[in-house]
Amino acid sequence: MKNFFSKNIKDSLKEFDVTTNGLTNKKARELLESVGENVLNERKKKSTLSVFIDQFKDLLVIILIIAAVISMATGNIESTIVILAVITINSILGTVQYIKAEQSLASLKSLTSPNAKVIREGIKVEIPSKSVVPGDILILEAGDLVVADGRILENFSLKVNESSLTGESESVDKISYVIDKDEVALGDQKNMVFSSSLVTYGRATVLVTNTGMNTELGKIATLMEETQEKSTPLQASLDAFSKKLALAIIGICILVFGLSLYRGTNVLDSLMFAVALAVAAIPEALSSIVTIVLAIGTQSMAKENAIIKKLKAVEGLGCVSVICSDKTGTLTQNKMTVKKIFVDNKLVNANEIDLKNPIAHFLLTSSILCNDSTSIDGNEIGDPTEVALVNLGHDYSISEIDCRKNHSRLSEIPFDSDRKLMSTLHKIDGKSTMITKGALDVLLDRVTSIKTIHGLKRFTNEDKTHINNINKKLSSQGLRVLAFAYKELNENKNIDLEDENGFTFLGLISMIDPPREESKSAVTDCLKASIKPVMITGDHKITASAIAKEIGILQEDDLAVEGLELDKMSDNELFSKLEHISVYARVSPEHKIRIVKAWQNKGKIVAMTGDGVNDAPALKQADIGIAMGITGTEVSKDAASMILTDDNFATIVKSVTNGRNIYANIKNSIKFLLSGNMSGILAVLYSSLFALPVPFAAVHLLFINLLTDSLPAIAIGMEKSKKDVLRDKPRDANESILSQDFIKDVCIQGLLIGIFTMISYHIGLTKGSDGLAMTMAFSTLCLARLFHGFNCRGRKSIFSLGVFNNTFSWIAFIVGVILVNAVLLIPGLQGLFEITPLATSELLSVHLFAFLPTLIIQIFKVIRDIVESKKEKIEIENDNESKVQAA
Repeated sequence: MKNFFSKNIKDSLKEFDVTTNGLTNKKARELLESVGENVLNERKKKSTLSVFIDQFKDLLVIILIIAAVISMATGNIESTIVILAVITINSILGTVQYIKAEQSLASLKSLTSPNAKVIREGIKVEIPSKSVVPGDILILEAGDLVVADGRILENFSLKVNESSLTGESESVDKISYVIDKDEVALGDQKNMVFSSSLVTYGRATVLVTNTGMNTELGKIATLMEETQEKSTPLQASLDAFSKKLALAIIGICILVFGLSLYRGTNVLDSLMFAVALAVAAIPEALSSIVTIVLAIGTQSMAKENAIIKKLKAVEGLGCVSVICSDKTGTLTQNKMTVKKIFVDNKLVNANEIDLKNPIAHFLLTSSILCNDSTSIDGNEIGDPTEVALVNLGHDYSISEIDCRKNHSRLSEIPFDSDRKLMSTLHKIDGKSTMITKGALDVLLDRVTSIKTIHGLKRFTNEDKTHINNINKKLSSQGLRVLAFAYKELNENKNIDLEDENGFTFLGLISMIDPPREESKSAVTDCLKASIKPVMITGDHKITASAIAKEIGILQEDDLAVEGLELDKMSDNELFSKLEHISVYARVSPEHKIRIVKAWQNKGKIVAMTGDGVNDAPALKQADIGIAMGITGTEVSKDAASMILTDDNFATIVKSVTNGRNIYANIKNSIKFLLSGNMSGILAVLYSSLFALPVPFAAVHLLFINLLTDSLPAIAIGMEKSKKDVLRDKPRDANESILSQDFIKDVCIQGLLIGIFTMISYHIGLTKGSDGLAMTMAFSTLCLARLFHGFNCRGRKSIFSLGVFNNTFSWIAFIVGVILVNAVLLIPGLQGLFEITPLATSELLSVHLFAFLPTLIIQIFKVIRDIVESKKEKIEIENDNESKVQAA
């Protein structure tokens, strides 16, 4: 793209061989044919069918499909139906999720204005925005959405809000003259306008330089096409686990099949038992249970103003270690507010103005009179800076309506970005008084006197130096400073530029887009949770740094860098400085993605918050994209995986807490499923290796899998949150679910249940009945897994967690026990499930052996709780002693 900001108007027009009379209709048609319509391209999307088919390209799913086919071939229709139903439901969920995620680019297209005003053959005409071509002369007025990138030819006090592209909160004063630089940040290209920005004030004629995908908005669309969404840690971990589990199950099933053949069992029965074992061993309910637990978590989070668009992003919140946050509207209120004023040689806070001082009262009145904005009953219209001045008057009960009625505007000289001044004429105390506001450096050169409580005095160099020092002090705090002066005229007349001199200095009013009240405590919570907050904004470095210091993001020894500085950094240099950079200012969309990728290269899980079009690619690149619900554009919302309905940064911290707890619950559910399945596998292997009768019929394995998997696992997923979860460090992104401690727990607990299942089995064998042994093994394993649901509620004992804190666990347990006993005791069901009737003593033995593994596990947990409690108490006492000694 050519740097039109550094070209003069004549050369810019020459580049397109056009005059201010615009293109001819013929040439416009030719350009439209060669360049294409002014629209954003969409990449070719996968059909819904192909997305659905892709869901089946998973190793565990393929094994289950093979198992379903074999089940059907051997006449086990029930097993086939169950397997296929679970697979299909999971595939539908995956398809819906994918389709929703692909709506971002369509939202970008919707930003294009349907119509545009251009000059063609010297006549102003209105055409569809898609028909605008490079070389068109575009006419912009207040309220227009800019439909293409362009170089300003004529400027009449044009102000444009570019926050959706640059992130800068204030409207930009545009110019028409050349910017004589080779490199200029997007936000500083003040003689250019960009597609998707909004005209808030004034008017201009513009030469269209780029349309469609060649615009800055088009670049963002391209970035979004190229950006690949990352799997969450749980997705990656489950994928890796599934592959290992599938290989292990295939090996075990082949071994069992071979042993069955070796023992003389016919091929079909051996194959059917191996398939039944595969179905029992593969936790096909795993994906469904994870999805259900995540869905339950999202409902809870929605009540706390966090809407999760992508279910599997919930657990990703639990290991977020970096939050890259936009400033405007996210950490700040997105509303300019007066902070300090300088009047009568005193610098005071906005809430400490003494209106008994007539100069202070006159300053506030003047700020309302020399002002084009209104703020009535909460309805704010106009430039945010001017609205802030009107609101300051309201704070001191100065009515803008009465003020303007009593001192009506007689004449004016509108604000001009070249002059940097605005002047209005009013009748005040019977005198024609011109009030002027604007940039201090321009106004001070025109001041001849200064108003004090003791009357007017001559404006000296000492006064000028002092006021400039005050301005520097305010600016260093990130405040925007406006200077006010007035001049009394001898007669009523229309004021002109020649009148803007010989002023009496009145005072300074400084303002800022202040932080949200909750931001500081939210940042503190982030730091406690070992989460690094980073501010990324299109605003100026000084302003961004001031806000970041106030809320605690920019701490001692931290760095703030601008986009141009970032451009000069190599990847290695950025990598080495990354952890010390807390503020990025004047950045572009490309910078945001680079920052997110740099943190990801360090192995960190990155959350990115934002509300504008410019944030969308980074939201998609981030591990967790978080959009603002109130101020956010549709593009940012569609690209994000999470939306804050209250635009509150503090809500993110709550979401991280929920995410950590949800992940812990999911992990506990998986532990329950795997340890239970392992006990069944160990029982089958034991009987196969020692040439004993099979401990379970195929229908038993299917019943165990269906009954004792889903309900208890879902109940575990609904365990209440831990209160102290933010004390823990974020989970390592590379940490597998199959950690050493996790595998140890699964093996020990699975072995315990397997041992007592086999003891029950041997009791049945000693009574000389294979059927009795099979029934006792089946019922013991079912009940033991139901009891085991209480063990998997958390790391601590059931007494520390609260015996009755999880009502759902009790419901799942009671329902399961009733169903198992129904199968054991009701004659009609006994035949269906191949059950041998049990004597009362045998029934009691089954329940006892089912309970003993849980009793042993809980005794161990109680002992560990006591040891850890004592250890924690000693650590607290040592910390307190150290603090006393330090004091």
